[in-house]
Amino acid sequence: MKTTTPLKSKQVYLISSGDLRIAANQKCWAAQAKMEAILDRALKAEGWKVVRAHGYDQRKQHGFIDSQKMGMEVFRRLDPEAPLIVAESVWQYSHHVLAGLTTHRGPILTVANWSGTWPGLVGMLNLNGSLTKAGVEYSTLWSEDFTDGFFKSGLRQWLTEGKVTHDQSHVKDLGLLKLPAEDEQLGRKAGREFKQQKAILGVFDEGCMGMFNAIIPDELLHRTGVFKERLSQSSLYAAMLQVTDAEAREVLDWLLKKGMTFKWGTEDETELTEAQTLEQCKMYVAAMRLAAEFGCATVGIQYQQGLKDLAPASDLVEGLLNNVDRPPVRCSKTGRVLFAGQALPHFNEVDECAGLDGLVTNRLWNALGFAPENTLHDLRWGQHYRGSGVNGYVWVFLISGAVPPAHLTGGFRGAVSERQPSMYFRLGGGTIKGVSKPGHIVWSRVFVMGGKLHCDLGVSEVVKLPDKETERRWRETTPQWPIMHAVLAGVSRDQMMARHKSNHIQVVYAPNRKQAHRACRIKAAMLAELGLEVHLCGDVELT
Repeated sequence: MKTTTPLKSKQVYLISSGDLRIAANQKCWAAQAKMEAILDRALKAEGWKVVRAHGYDQRKQHGFIDSQKMGMEVFRRLDPEAPLIVAESVWQYSHHVLAGLTTHRGPILTVANWSGTWPGLVGMLNLNGSLTKAGVEYSTLWSEDFTDGFFKSGLRQWLTEGKVTHDQSHVKDLGLLKLPAEDEQLGRKAGREFKQQKAILGVFDEGCMGMFNAIIPDELLHRTGVFKERLSQSSLYAAMLQVTDAEAREVLDWLLKKGMTFKWGTEDETELTEAQTLEQCKMYVAAMRLAAEFGCATVGIQYQQGLKDLAPASDLVEGLLNNVDRPPVRCSKTGRVLFAGQALPHFNEVDECAGLDGLVTNRLWNALGFAPENTLHDLRWGQHYRGSGVNGYVWVFLISGAVPPAHLTGGFRGAVSERQPSMYFRLGGGTIKGVSKPGHIVWSRVFVMGGKLHCDLGVSEVVKLPDKETERRWRETTPQWPIMHAVLAGVSRDQMMARHKSNHIQVVYAPNRKQAHRACRIKAAMLAELGLEVHLCGDVELT
């Protein structure tokens, strides 16, 4: 076997995981190269030299690791004892580098830019969650320009000690806390009923975009009373072919009557067309029928990869499924309305951690008499904002699909469907764009760590920003997607980044601030009854 040449003293490998889609890698490469140059200067200032572990590909016109196969080839050439940095300024597929990182023995540092436009922090959070699930030790850092004191001191610590320590004092284990007796009893009772009833989680193909952290091992999931029905996206596409044009038109007419806006054009390659929307309506009907056929209480559609080459995006479908008030779908055999008066919780990008969380939340919020619509978002980016009654760090929660119109200001009348960016969505399809209404929410994230299911829980306020600021934040990120302006209670930006084990965060509204804290406590007790290790994050009131 060929042996590798060890790195010299004060040399560090640098790798960058990218997308599978070549158009995305090509468009994002300039931003990645710029970020790496700045990072290189920061390391030189500390007396270290960067050794890039893989080069720029002239044929592909980018320098990302763009497949699991390539990732394994790159790691075969590396000194397994050397320090290694994974630098991310874009969305990346974690499985491209996960295999190599699981056996790398040297110190590992994941680093991301801080930008809404180039979502390296989103990609890094997914990789961090995947490494956590895999039991791989790593450190993590982030920065806007890699010259701030927080980054430089963290980098210096990693270079000298092989690790970076962060403040995570906002995290409190539920086992060390005392909940009000009534909340504890309500949550435990709900958990026992949930486990006793059991439920089916419908999975239209696992592992979207290499998101290892989004797959719950069956043996852990079964302990909660939830079991997977492994479905195929090919079966979803086949079911779409059985939906009639008239049925699709009925769904669209229902949405138009509700006041939803569709930004249609005529150029299929670059604009949303009515034909694309009608195909999405067929997917909505097909998903409902398959869920009913297999008895699924919640479903997740991967869309990437495979289905993206056959059908428009699933985003409109996902948001409608998550809404209680939605177009009726009838059984093709009996004519019975399916899931009448109910949301069918959908977990975007077939993130099973969000699927379990979403189903638990749906059941509990219904029991509490609260609006049960909930969704995941990307923890996309954020900035401090002062003005219009707001003075705090305001996160941009943003995701292409799964956001229910009930979350938006104006509901369906505040919802606009715009074409997905062609860089990622060749066959188009529309989103459900809008601004999340002001109010109080419970946020959460289920994740796997140490071979166990965990959940972080907290509360947040969704604030209203001036239209001009909202538009600016949309321009900085993805203007076609729905946006939520969230201020996390008692959790700083850097604490959130240091702790969070996913690019996704689950959110659900409560009627008011007091009920948000109460519901958070009850949900914590319910999850503990289901066997999860629960952690309250930030300012969650215990009385």
